[in-house]
Amino acid sequence: MYEPNVVGDWHEYDEHAGLRVRVHRLEAAEPPRGRDDAAAGLTYFSVRVTVENRGARPLGIHLEDGQLDVRVGADGEGAFIDWRSSQFIEGFDVYPLRRATAVLYAAAPEANLAHVDVQVQLRVDDEWADRRLWTGGIGVLEATPAAAPTAAGQGSLAHQVSAFLRDQTEPGTA
Repeated sequence: MYEPNVVGDWHEYDEHAGLRVRVHRLEAAEPPRGRDDAAAGLTYFSVRVTVENRGARPLGIHLEDGQLDVRVGADGEGAFIDWRSSQFIEGFDVYPLRRATAVLYAAAPEANLAHVDVQVQLRVDDEWADRRLWTGGIGVLEATPAAAPTAAGQGSLAHQVSAFLRDQTEPGTA
């Protein structure tokens, strides 16, 4: 079964020896060129995509608009991508033991930022690599002190983990 990567994990491509990619530094951030009028009322965030060549030969990398898809919330709604402020990798030769990083600025409703999925499809030496998915979230909503007492409620992850562990340690369960 295909498991998505967690934001921060490296993914290695079998078809391109030594090539690895990661989505990382998912955080709330304002775009350097100012907010887009179409993102009024939305919360901006940024994500970095780093491509590293650990192989023996240079690889031509393309990571442009249309090769990145960002979905937010439990329903996987598309985030607003600020193409004007984002920085892509366009036809760059990544030599051995070197990296190239793209920075993507996006915006979405603040309530949906606890669940962010980023799908990446690289083009390497004019060949399309497989699409890969990274999943994570932004801690924008975790900073409120009022949310702490409700975190131990019936539906919380901590409660579910505690119940699972309790069920596993009870006598008579296999």
